[in-house]
Amino acid sequence: MSCTEPIDRDSVRPRCRWCNLKNPLYVEYHDREWGVLNLNDRYLFEMLILESFQAGLSWECVLNKREAFREAFCGFDIDAVMNYDEEKLEALQKDSGIIRNRLKIRAAVTNAVVFRGIQKEYGSFAAYLKHYCGNQIRCEVGPTTNPISDALSADLKKRGMKFCGSTIIYAYLQAVGFINAHEEGCFLFPGEKESPTDAAERLALAEVSF
Repeated sequence: MSCTEPIDRDSVRPRCRWCNLKNPLYVEYHDREWGVLNLNDRYLFEMLILESFQAGLSWECVLNKREAFREAFCGFDIDAVMNYDEEKLEALQKDSGIIRNRLKIRAAVTNAVVFRGIQKEYGSFAAYLKHYCGNQIRCEVGPTTNPISDALSADLKKRGMKFCGSTIIYAYLQAVGFINAHEEGCFLFPGEKESPTDAAERLALAEVSF
């Protein structure tokens, strides 16, 4: 689908069953973003933080508050977030636009520090993810974890990251495009498993696009 093609929300175009067709934000997210490979580190940080806030809640709830989250977390500027002080954290706990969970808000700062450390070690967070995912876009529907999310979760926890269980990391890999989980019947269902060559080419294109 072309990036310039208008989204017809009122059409009978089949989508994944979880997509709330009455919510334009959700439809656009499903059609344009979910499962689309994006190796931009700021985007990867944003999605990691948002996924951590989803824990115990619905993704739609988080998505509806996304713009407020962007404002609250300085556009997900890593350096800014990792230097949030107590005054800023207290202010965030009073921000009705976001999910005001004290532990999750504080975890965002901790996770920013860990994220920056990984960038320094691997050159980028994208390179870190590729270290675990390899040059393959996995197409699978149904699982909520897999060996890759298990390994990533374990390593991130070892580094001190919070709210990064295997289920959260699996959902994260789906969101940023390392796992294509569009359901059979959805117009974005990938069909045949992507070949290693095609996956490598898509990874390369994603790297030069940002």
